[in-house]
Amino acid sequence: MEEQTLSLSQRTVTGKKVKQLRRQGILPVHMYGRGIDSMSLQGVAGDLRRLLPRIGTNIPVSVQVEGNEGENVCFVRDVQRHPVTEDLLHIDFIRVDVTQTISAEVPIALIGSAPATQQGGTLLQPLTSLLVEALPMNIPATVEADVSGLDDFEKSIIVRDIPIADNVTVLTDRDEFVARVIPPRVETETFDVSDEELDEEATEEEEGAEE
Repeated sequence: MEEQTLSLSQRTVTGKKVKQLRRQGILPVHMYGRGIDSMSLQGVAGDLRRLLPRIGTNIPVSVQVEGNEGENVCFVRDVQRHPVTEDLLHIDFIRVDVTQTISAEVPIALIGSAPATQQGGTLLQPLTSLLVEALPMNIPATVEADVSGLDDFEKSIIVRDIPIADNVTVLTDRDEFVARVIPPRVETETFDVSDEELDEEATEEEEGAEE
């Protein structure tokens, strides 16, 4: 996996005045973590918008702070967006110790084609991510589940079926469903019965009761 990097600088503008920064194409950022004081930072909005889709919340990024020496290995912990426009407003990064394990949600990507879908079934994915624990640099970007073995409606993929590296511990229940193909719905056949036919049936029932 290609190392992701980001350059940030110290931020002196705070409070409502950060709106002026956003108008200039600058986004406010906070970085915090064990052993460091919380830092008010800022970065180029375009750089951050391009970075976020690549790293999500489970891929580490090397953050360089202008004027500070040393590398900061960070993960995205919170992203604030405008409630209407969805524009990026603020990002929180958490700095981690690369020698200590952390937990993270890793997306599950389905690969292959499920043969049972050719029988009219629908492929469902009840679980879209795994909670894992590993050293920060060993957290996988994604995990893959191969659905090519789902050739009938009785088969399914559960968490224990997904191959995981030995240096990664899965915290999600191993028996939880990941994917399966459900059969097509069978529509109930309906019959149109006229009022006249219903009256005839009712009359026959009454006559039978009198006999």
